[in-house]
Amino acid sequence: VQLQASGGGLVQAGGSLRLSCAASGRTFSIYGMGWFRQAPGKEREFIAEITRSGGSVYADSVKGRFTISRDNAWITVTLQMNSLKPEDTAVYYCAARGLGSSGRRQDYEYWGQGTLVTVSS
Repeated sequence: VQLQASGGGLVQAGGSLRLSCAASGRTFSIYGMGWFRQAPGKEREFIAEITRSGGSVYADSVKGRFTISRDNAWITVTLQMNSLKPEDTAVYYCAARGLGSSGRRQDYEYWGQGTLVTVSS
């Protein structure tokens, strides 16, 4: 499975950005796709995931501001980020897993390249 992330950029606080992750290859093996982020000097943290059954889960820090969605073909996953804050500044990574637990970093077998999101105050 290959993952290609896109959509990062620079935005002012309170603004919005949309990230996309396109999957290719053995996508039938994917059960969950989601996003992590890593700010400078910090560990990579879970942000959101959507599963093949349509369920979604979010980190408390983004709940109510970010929305994850997917197309029915299970090829593209989108993260809509609203009401962005400077503390949302990070490199965002798309990730996919088969079995395992939602949000547990070590369960994600496939990773895309990061895309930088910068939120200015």
